[in-house]
Amino acid sequence: SFADSSLLSERKQKDREERLNIVLWRKPLVTLQYFFLETLINLKEWTIKLWHRRSILVCFLLMLAVLTATYYIEGTHQQYVRYMEKKFFWCAYWVGLGILSSVGLGTGLHTFLLYLGPHIASVTLAAYECNSVNFPEPPYPDQIICPDGETTEGSISLWAIISKVRLEACMWGAGTAIGELPPYFMARAARLSGAEPDDEEYQEFEEMLEHAETAQDLASRAKLAVQNLVQKVGFFGILACASIPNPLFDLAGITCGHFLVPFWTFFGATLIGKAVIKMHIQKLFVIITFSKHIVEQMVSLIGAIPSIGPSLQKPFQEYLEAQRIKLHHRSDSGVPQGENWLSWLFEKLVIVMVCYFIFSIIHSMAQSYAKRLQQKMYSEEKTK
Repeated sequence: SFADSSLLSERKQKDREERLNIVLWRKPLVTLQYFFLETLINLKEWTIKLWHRRSILVCFLLMLAVLTATYYIEGTHQQYVRYMEKKFFWCAYWVGLGILSSVGLGTGLHTFLLYLGPHIASVTLAAYECNSVNFPEPPYPDQIICPDGETTEGSISLWAIISKVRLEACMWGAGTAIGELPPYFMARAARLSGAEPDDEEYQEFEEMLEHAETAQDLASRAKLAVQNLVQKVGFFGILACASIPNPLFDLAGITCGHFLVPFWTFFGATLIGKAVIKMHIQKLFVIITFSKHIVEQMVSLIGAIPSIGPSLQKPFQEYLEAQRIKLHHRSDSGVPQGENWLSWLFEKLVIVMVCYFIFSIIHSMAQSYAKRLQQKMYSEEKTK
């Protein structure tokens, strides 16, 4: 029996290594084939689930029809409809980016670094330049322009900037909280069904519980500390893990699902921690970092670097000056209007990270289909 379990463990490890080799740069045709087959299987499963819940689907379609009729019928209510439409799509945009940042598809897209952080930074720089956050709408938020009229120098406050970006920051945080739900539901379903889980993170979690007392390396002890905090402290333990930047938070979701923590206890603590506490900490850090005097000091420090300092300082100064010109509508200034290499570099970085995220999804789904084939092979061998 011990020999059989050892052979089975070795075989599973070998199968896992084979799945990890299914990537576009090693097996492009196989990867794309498995990706499309897994997509079809998922579409079929979702269609069956929708059919079983067709009463909810019909209610949703009826509500959508009523909202569509309200949207197109003329009347005095249209001004409120347009306002709600604008706010809804703005909130949905940031919630979607938050979900992409934490949902279990590949590696996640770091949307805070790519979208929310730069947005908060641009609002901060504009607020200090304009001495106001009352940017005209439109074009805000697509474009930031200083409001007409004179304002007092130094009249902008930190709290005013925090309030200006609070909605999008909290919506992004709520999206990251929603993205943490799949590990929770997976672990909860595995525990309630009693079936052998096929998720690798869940298997690592169970192995960690089995070898908890003998864990020596730092990573294992860190995971065990998170698991103990969530299990013993409950709501406030989850809140503490969600309120700080924590790459091990997926483990908190698995722990809560495994120990059957109530849904609203887990999601409520996660939502408060990520959308309120953690989001305000991150937002405050970005605002302070990009306040006017700190940015100017950073640019001057870049110029102090021996040999390469002045050449590095120049594009930063040009970029900041170009942003000031945009804020004041002065497009006829003598500052060069060509594309700054910093902007070009950031655009290419965004493209690379988005492409990497898409590739990670393709790899994840292709490997998931390979796992289906391996499990089918196991079940056929057992029936022989």
